[in-house]
Formats: sequence, C-alpha cells, structure tokens
Amino acid sequence: MTTEWEILLPTAIDPAGPESLVDIAHCTGMDEYASPEAALADVARYDAVIVRTARLDAEVIDRADRLRVIAKHGTGLDNVDVDAASGRGIVVCNTPDANTRSVAEHTLALLFGVRRHLHTADRHVRNGGWDRSAFTGRELADDTLGLLGFGNIARSVADLAQGVGMDVVVYDPYVSADAVPAEITLIDSVPDLCDRADAISLHVPLTDDTRHLVGRAELDRLGGDGVLVNTARGAVVDEDALVEALAEGMIAGAGLDTFESEPPGADHPLASRDDVLLTPHVGATTEQALVRMSQQAADNVRTVYEGGVPDSTVNREALEAGR
Repeated sequence: MTTEWEILLPTAIDPAGPESLVDIAHCTGMDEYASPEAALADVARYDAVIVRTARLDAEVIDRADRLRVIAKHGTGLDNVDVDAASGRGIVVCNTPDANTRSVAEHTLALLFGVRRHLHTADRHVRNGGWDRSAFTGRELADDTLGLLGFGNIARSVADLAQGVGMDVVVYDPYVSADAVPAEITLIDSVPDLCDRADAISLHVPLTDDTRHLVGRAELDRLGGDGVLVNTARGAVVDEDALVEALAEGMIAGAGLDTFESEPPGADHPLASRDDVLLTPHVGATTEQALVRMSQQAADNVRTVYEGGVPDSTVNREALEAGR
C-alpha cells in the first residue's frame, strides 16, 4: 500500500479539491502557519504543493527533499521556478482549462467598462451627479478586437467578442493559420495587430520574450481611440509607457486586472486616472472557476500519487530528458 502523502496548501483554495484527496493524503493549510512564507519554509516535509499565488523559487524548491509534484491552481506559472523543479525531478502542472470562461468574461467586462465609462459613471452618481452628457460611450459592435496570443482564454474571448458584433484579429507566432477559424484574421506582427485593432487584449504568459511586449511604440500604433485590456500578466505591458500614452491622449483608455507589481498601491500613477479601469487580479475569481481549479489541481496530485503524469504537465520533456 502506498504511504499517505502530505500536501501543503500555502494559499487558501476551495475545499472541493483537498476534500477529494482524503483517501490518499493529509492536507495542511494556513491554519497551521503564520504566513505563506512560513509554510514554504517547512516545505521539506511535503510530498505535494497545491499552489495558487505563493512563490516557489529555486531556494524553496532546493529544500523540498520529498516533493513530487507542484500543482498550480490556475494557469500562469511565473511564481514557480519550473527549471529548478525539473532539475529535482518534480512534476509541475497547471489547470489550463478551469478558468477559461471566467477570465474571458472578465476581459469583455473590462472592455465594456472602459468603453462605457462604467466606473466613472458609477462614482459620479454616488457623489450626487446626473450629467448624462459626460459619459458618452462607444459601441463594441463593428470594432476590431486584436488578441495578442490565441490560447484557450483568447479563443473564448474571441467567441464572446464575435457575439457582440466585433471583428477579431490575432497575433500568435505559435499558432498556424489552419488552427485559426476562418472568420478570424491571423496577423504577422504585434505592430500590425495594433494598427488593425480598435482594442487589444493580452493573452500570453510572462516570459523573457513577452516582458514589456507592449510598449510605447505599440500603444502609439493603437491610436487615440484605442483601448488596452490586460488579464494576462502585468509585466507584459510597460506600465511607464502606458502611463505616458494615456497622459498624452495617445490611447483612449485601459482595463487592467494585472500589474507589474501587485498590489500596485494607491499612489500608482494609473490609480488616479479616470480613463483606466482597475481590478485586483480577479479574472479567474468566480465560484465556478475556483471549484474547477481546486478540483483539477487535486486530480493532478492524485495522478502523480498513482504513478502517472498529468496531461497538463508543463515540464514533461525536461523530466524525460533527466531520466
């Protein structure tokens, strides 16, 4: 009989996943630690970590003598040193489909919000105002939405955008033309995407290649009526360039769920701008997505416990090369 595993939960998650593992594991959450950092300092006693936002860097992973799997609750892995994990033979996997619809809906919500000035109109009414002429918006129908990246979330965004009458263009160097629906246009470069689009939405992971992928040159090409939406990772955008472009009227506005440094703080230059709609990295935070991410992360742990490799393993090739 396989020994019961010890699983660390350094951030609270929906109980559905941990409860499904009671037959094979004991899960330890933050009720036993003062902070996520304190929990990760104790990582040597665990066989698995289900991680949401806590940072598993090389120093943490180097102490993880028993660790077999890092199961990400979500998609982005910029808080996990995948190379360090691969070097120690640790499976790293995520839940790539679990939050797709939630993030896609939030993307459209941000775009609607910016185009219709919902955040400033709400504040105006709460403060006793009723100046209807101050909040003239713009319809999304017949505008062109540019998607930077065309993974699961971007494809869902495309479906929603087409449902309200938008045209969709895409830039993704890893996607072939035959993988893009006929009604969507594949663009050859980021500058061309910005030239073609009335709004752009970012759907790429944060890597060395994508850091500050959208800077001043790209924003200038988007133009004075353009809107930037980011539900991916904050550092994909050069925030200093974004602040400058907004201040100079080079784009119309932005809807941001993620930031280069989180939380950005009340003194962040974007926080005082009425042409920016900000949310606290909640694109995936819906009741349904939280349950799915928790359960799928737990399912991935079970797969490794039973001797398998989860379908969503991101370091499969590195693990095989190290055998």
